[in-house]
Amino acid sequence: MAVLGRLLKNRRAGEAGLAWNTPNLAGPETLRVTSADFEHEATLPVAHAGKRSGGQNTSPALSWTGTPARATQLLLVVEDLDVPLPKPFVHGVFLLDAAVTEVARGALDENSATAGVRVLRSGKGRGYLGADPIKGHGPHRYAFQLFALAQPITASAGGADLESAKPRAVLDAAGEVLARGRIDGLYENP
Repeated sequence: MAVLGRLLKNRRAGEAGLAWNTPNLAGPETLRVTSADFEHEATLPVAHAGKRSGGQNTSPALSWTGTPARATQLLLVVEDLDVPLPKPFVHGVFLLDAAVTEVARGALDENSATAGVRVLRSGKGRGYLGADPIKGHGPHRYAFQLFALAQPITASAGGADLESAKPRAVLDAAGEVLARGRIDGLYENP
């Protein structure tokens, strides 16, 4: 597998395809997103990696400040922008009550029943998918992007039920974004 990683070393989805750079998700204000588990642009602890990468597939703790009073819902999107695909891979999509200011470690996992957190589909299955880059491909950046929405998302673009909707259909359904924030973690399988 490390050979495949080295062959694809220069192929990366890149920043341009992130939810962060989608025109409908631009927001005028800033949310300050932090984690007790990692610093911005630092390595994610192995616990937050996928099981194939030696981790426990446990979502990190996140907290934020600056949610505008007009916000009715928060949209959290986790993406790997270094995956060797045309677009970043979605490691999780979540809808949170606007009053929520933090999620504990593990609160974004598939079977989590955390109050105020709605776990939706990821690129493969439901809930948080831990970091799991191809061996030998180099470090991957995982963007934890938070958007404060003026109106709640009640259906995906195209009208599909949110529980079964593909991640991009949920992102496309977001209306006015009041503020946004982001924290990135790195992970590598040598």
